[in-house]
Amino acid sequence: MSKILISVDMQNDFVDAALGTKEAVAIVPTVCEEIKKDYDLVIATRDTHHEDYLETNEGKHLPVIHCVQDSEGWMLNKEVEKALSERASVRILDKPTFGSEELVRILKEYDETEPIESITLVGLCTDICVVTNALLVKTAFPEIPVMVKADCCAGVTPETHEAALKTMQMCQIEII
Repeated sequence: MSKILISVDMQNDFVDAALGTKEAVAIVPTVCEEIKKDYDLVIATRDTHHEDYLETNEGKHLPVIHCVQDSEGWMLNKEVEKALSERASVRILDKPTFGSEELVRILKEYDETEPIESITLVGLCTDICVVTNALLVKTAFPEIPVMVKADCCAGVTPETHEAALKTMQMCQIEII
């Protein structure tokens, strides 16, 4: 049985650049420690936009250019990238929006050959991309424990971080 870690959007723009917060900076060391733990597979997602971001529906609602593919802000945080590089089994997944249907597809394919015991999520932002992906994963795998490490996540604000944790807990995602 396999244990999976999903590191959500630990990118420069969410840590300490365009949309960064002090809470996001503070979780980097704990996320790196989590990445180093005994997981059979780590999937790291990257929020990925293009030059036309402000013309998209998301861009109209969040008019802050961020995570434009191949920009410095789109890159993974250097400490997180280093922790990932020290692992044998890592997959990087670019996603164009909050949640990733491809993430679910990858997990389903993996589960066919290596049954999944548990799935843990960490990363940014708790109240947008973490909650969206956690709910997608829980929907796809209702009988597999899906967990979110609260101390390895940060939200847009501390209040919305807590609200997202409560929402996930109500949907039978274990908050650890």
